[in-house]
Amino acid sequence: MKTTVPFGLAEQTEIRSYAGFVAAPTAIRTTLGISSLRVGSVDAIAMRRHPSFLFNRVGGFETSESITVDVVAQMCDFYREQGPGAGAFIIAPPLLPPDWASIAAKLNLTEGGRFHKLWCETRSALSAPDGIAALDPGLRVGPIEPHHAHEWATVMMTTFGMPMPDMIDLAASNVGKPNWRQYAVWDDERIVAVGSLFINGECANMFGGATLPESRGRGAQSALLTARVQAAQAAGCRWLVAETGVEGPGDHNSSLHNMLRAGFERLYDRTNWIWRA
Repeated sequence: MKTTVPFGLAEQTEIRSYAGFVAAPTAIRTTLGISSLRVGSVDAIAMRRHPSFLFNRVGGFETSESITVDVVAQMCDFYREQGPGAGAFIIAPPLLPPDWASIAAKLNLTEGGRFHKLWCETRSALSAPDGIAALDPGLRVGPIEPHHAHEWATVMMTTFGMPMPDMIDLAASNVGKPNWRQYAVWDDERIVAVGSLFINGECANMFGGATLPESRGRGAQSALLTARVQAAQAAGCRWLVAETGVEGPGDHNSSLHNMLRAGFERLYDRTNWIWRA
């Protein structure tokens, strides 16, 4: 019988992956202005140098009881002190308390982008009847070694629109960390696609899947999904989670459809609640 991942665990696994990703050496954290705060189960991450909502976010709420005006105000104060200018509150809709509208209005939180939260049982992933796309001949997928870290990080951060050397150094610093698994797709000797898996006990998060534009449509992301599912299975994880943007009218989100083919299902659609200075 299929057992759905608990909402709180799904959200905690996501924010723990981001908190782990920015837990870089002191020199990198200082250069990027990285700071963090934990209150109970909730983590806030700030990156003053690059005010993207990828790295200025609050998450990990377990229950509606943990979402009080005092906790949310404390996180707003954290962003006000750290100076990134804005932060995104990431909260599963089923966990929003009855007085959320009042909390949001009091603290000037506004609705931002919307995302699909996806999940699957690890044991049943990759078993969908339509399967996933095959990797083109000439491409190969596998885990990366420390000597690949800079090239791997360059592909990741360039594809996400953050090709700055300090952001590449941040990504590269994660290679080889406990609870992380990093993979790449090579075209000959050149990395053209990347993806990571973060393991949080029974739950694992798909993180940072990215393919260079000229190499898309060749099965790279599907191959990386397969590699990461197999890594989660080997680690004994019960559930896998992921998030990706909601498709707008006329849009086609390839990441979403690749994950659905791999056996993921929608858990809920989630709005980012934005605080601005």
